[in-house]
Amino acid sequence: MTTHILDMTAGQLAEAMLDLGEKKFRTTQIREWIWRKGATKFEDMTNLSLALRQRLAEEFTVFSGRIAEKSKSLDGVVKLLLEWPDAQQIETVYIPSPKRVTACLSTQVGCAMGCKFCASGMAGLGRNLTAGEIIEQVLQLQAATGKHITNVVFMGMGEPLANYDATVSAVRSLIDPDKGGLSARRITVSTIGIPKAILRLAGEDIPLTLAISLHAPNDKLRTQLMPHAAKYSIDDIMTAAEKFFRSRNREVTLEYTLLAGVNDSIDCAEQLAAQAGRLRCNVNLIRYNPVSTLPFDRPTEQQVDTFAARLRRNGLNVNIRKSRGAETNAACGQLRMGNITQKTDES
Repeated sequence: MTTHILDMTAGQLAEAMLDLGEKKFRTTQIREWIWRKGATKFEDMTNLSLALRQRLAEEFTVFSGRIAEKSKSLDGVVKLLLEWPDAQQIETVYIPSPKRVTACLSTQVGCAMGCKFCASGMAGLGRNLTAGEIIEQVLQLQAATGKHITNVVFMGMGEPLANYDATVSAVRSLIDPDKGGLSARRITVSTIGIPKAILRLAGEDIPLTLAISLHAPNDKLRTQLMPHAAKYSIDDIMTAAEKFFRSRNREVTLEYTLLAGVNDSIDCAEQLAAQAGRLRCNVNLIRYNPVSTLPFDRPTEQQVDTFAARLRRNGLNVNIRKSRGAETNAACGQLRMGNITQKTDES
């Protein structure tokens, strides 16, 4: 079984080169091929000897995932369904805009959070991704589109802070000047809100943006929509978020998916305003992308505008996220669920 080279630190790769009878500088050459020249396999690394390339191909892999399905929407959004050697699948998404090119990354196969409105967790949790598998998604998207990723959001399948070490390791590679070279300020980690993990992240020397998927303004409704969230009260989450803000003076983002007739009332807006008023934050309103097998509806634009107006009247900075990828099973997890269903029907 080959080793995923993106899981290796520079030191580990240098030791591997010595074990192969090579000089440590080969590490720099390999890294430049992967990160600067977009090489996806060792045979393309032409300044390495043929013998070394063959040895590397025998013992290591650059891309361990294969593209099982690729879809592209009219607005340029590209979604990849990646399948790993163990047949587990995840989604990763390329989102272009005039000022940035964003990669939406998954951190787990499926999800254990059990949010009632989300397709990602419908089949439960498969396993955690390794740091290399998380990083690979960026490189797969760049190879598939020919475009350089400028921003990264950990908002795909899974709960990033439930796979803490791999997520942080991936972030460190993405901001390493010798690897991804991204500014940490262009990276957002989204979580349902795990207070201990948020506090741990506050202690990291990484000035990334924290986004908290709140989706309800009170514990009762949040528990109904997000059963796993019952472990953590909104009060505890907001207290941890306040400490995160003080650790680096960076505003926290509160994400709130509007579900028609469920959490989009004026009363919910007032309750959310009270919660958000506790810290410096931005509120990101998301118009629900329907999943055919789930009992939730998408609110009208007027409902969203009314909800946003009430938040703004309470002095909050509010953004309404533009829906992207409408023709590509926009909701996270739908492409994978469709593939799972198809396999089940064929068996």
